Amino acid sequence: MLSRFDELKLIARCVATDDRNAFGRLVEEYQHGLRRFLLNLTLGNSDLADDLAQETFIKAYLSIRSFKGLSKFKTWLYRIAYNEFYSYMRKCKESCEEPTNISHPISTSQIDATDARMDIEHCLTSLNETERTVVLLFYIEDLPITKISQITSLPQGTIKSMLSRARAKMAKLFDQ
Repeated sequence: MLSRFDELKLIARCVATDDRNAFGRLVEEYQHGLRRFLLNLTLGNSDLADDLAQETFIKAYLSIRSFKGLSKFKTWLYRIAYNEFYSYMRKCKESCEEPTNISHPISTSQIDATDARMDIEHCLTSLNETERTVVLLFYIEDLPITKISQITSLPQGTIKSMLSRARAKMAKLFDQ
């Protein structure tokens, strides 16, 4: 795990000398968490999650000079990923009535999944996109509400309300 100082050194090298190796180190550090976040947002569509992760890192590399360091690099990166996902969803909704690329394909790993995992996946699919994003950032990525607010541009009170509503929705599904 990179320290804040090491992270800023790598970013400075990217900005000052266009050091691709330094950016590669940042990608190595954050790719797994970012891909997991996108994989959960896309409800298990790994091809789409990989495409969105790649687009996120490309945009981050191209706009690294705009990173001001006011938040952590991870927060800034997740904000780009969040925007990429919602841009994709907007395009999909404009081109078709139902987003067909966001599906939960059945694979052998899902067949072997535990009942608890399948219940959680079912609960996540019952949430709207914004609720799912907030739940994933809070419970899976373990981000504080202040960081989630920076990523989603939602007020902290709204995030707390969404978490409460999402918990209630998921609890209701578990009780069925």
